[in-house]
Amino acid sequence: MVASESTPGVELVIARMSFGRRLDLMRRVRDLAARIEYFEAGRDEKNRMEASLLGAEMDRLYLTWGLEEVRGLMVDGVAATPETLVERGPEELVHEALTAIKAECGLSEEERKN
Repeated sequence: MVASESTPGVELVIARMSFGRRLDLMRRVRDLAARIEYFEAGRDEKNRMEASLLGAEMDRLYLTWGLEEVRGLMVDGVAATPETLVERGPEELVHEALTAIKAECGLSEEERKN
């Protein structure tokens, strides 16, 4: 569990890494990562935009995979879930959750930026 620094009173329950969960995550990100690499190699604006969009999709995948619960946050008058946090929650809290998930995955600082 991670206490939010950006939103006092909110706690993020992050899934613990295991061999099986790591394997599941690797399967999920494999195709997206290959597509991102392809578009990042392009030199025009359209390729950069596509790479950026795919990167956001990968972040969403990490969030839905690794965030088990959001405690202490209401979104539109209802207790937040990982899905509502991603869809309509505070962006700063979404980034905080993503950082915590990637840290649990053992990603380096450079890998976390991607």
